[in-house]
Amino acid sequence: MTMQYDVKGAHNSGSGFMVTGRSRLKNLVYQGNGTAGGLDVFDTTIAPVTTGTYTRSGYTVTVTSTAHGLSTGQTVGITFSALSSVSATAGNYVITKLTADTFTITDINTGTIGTATACAYVSNAISNTNSVYPNKWLTSYNTGTAVQPFQVLFQGEGMLVNNGLYVNVSNITYQTVQYG
Repeated sequence: MTMQYDVKGAHNSGSGFMVTGRSRLKNLVYQGNGTAGGLDVFDTTIAPVTTGTYTRSGYTVTVTSTAHGLSTGQTVGITFSALSSVSATAGNYVITKLTADTFTITDINTGTIGTATACAYVSNAISNTNSVYPNKWLTSYNTGTAVQPFQVLFQGEGMLVNNGLYVNVSNITYQTVQYG
């Protein structure tokens, strides 16, 4: 493999798109603000739905999101806020639609969260006519209460992003990415 000379950067101080279109994420730097926070990375052409909440009983996670528009068998890329340092497992899951406002997923881990807690998700719908790749969750990171920069290096050719790189943040001062 030869050296890549066309690496670019993007910086943001809140949730939003960092890159549009196909690229490879090479490096991610982010900083907490002193309150426990997190950063979720999605490969998507649409901003994640951030108004959902979830509960968990055993392996079953129930998501409530008004008029979600999803169907049984669709996949969502989803992340979960923690309640008392416990959360469901972020990932890409096939859903079962219960009602127009609720759906379930089967978590790969088990646990109990009885109080409705925030989540964010993107559906796997292909929402860009120029793309054949579904939207999905890529990775998540937490800061705890640290006020310091954290750096994540993606080895090899980097993490492939097909649609666009959207970063959803909570209690993060800034995030910077290098991509190519």
